[in-house]
Amino acid sequence: MLDYELEEDKLGMQAIPGSVTLQKDTQNLIGISIGGGAPLCPCLYIVQVFDNTPAAKEGTLESGDEIVGVSGKSVKGKTKVEVARQIQAVKGEVTINYNKLKADPKQGKTLDIVLKKIKHKFVENMSSSTADALGLSRAILCNDGLVKKLQDLERTAGMYHGLAEHTKKMMRACYDLSQTHKEIWRNMVSGT
Repeated sequence: MLDYELEEDKLGMQAIPGSVTLQKDTQNLIGISIGGGAPLCPCLYIVQVFDNTPAAKEGTLESGDEIVGVSGKSVKGKTKVEVARQIQAVKGEVTINYNKLKADPKQGKTLDIVLKKIKHKFVENMSSSTADALGLSRAILCNDGLVKKLQDLERTAGMYHGLAEHTKKMMRACYDLSQTHKEIWRNMVSGT
């Protein structure tokens, strides 16, 4: 058994192992981009399968698939650059060993939702350079930043609304007090 076949905790998702052999193109490429990897991420995964490439034409590999080996050699503990070089070192045909992660739809979770939740949790407090190193979408970080900015703006709007309401009450209280003083003054002047 190769070490990439060892069972790991997949956060309650089922990992379905597989392998696909791809004939490389004239530029010695298969047409995928890789994310994750050492030292910041324990796994490597396919970020994108590019159109009109060997991987896209063959159709097995998809974004989100975990890469566990290249031509039978484990990629565990490697960086995405090392794995890309490992793929490039193989001439002609290369075999990609992968895990497809599946979630149980009966539990109300689809793989997409589960992965997005994991990704959001993962990048929530991460710098953009770290996210880039992991191959995570910067759009997620931008969206999270926009969501946080919107929440800040909503809190600020709520604060100003509260201040406006408080100011109205204070002005009403000052007016009422001035009317009371006015009546007291009238009573004192008129001698009643």
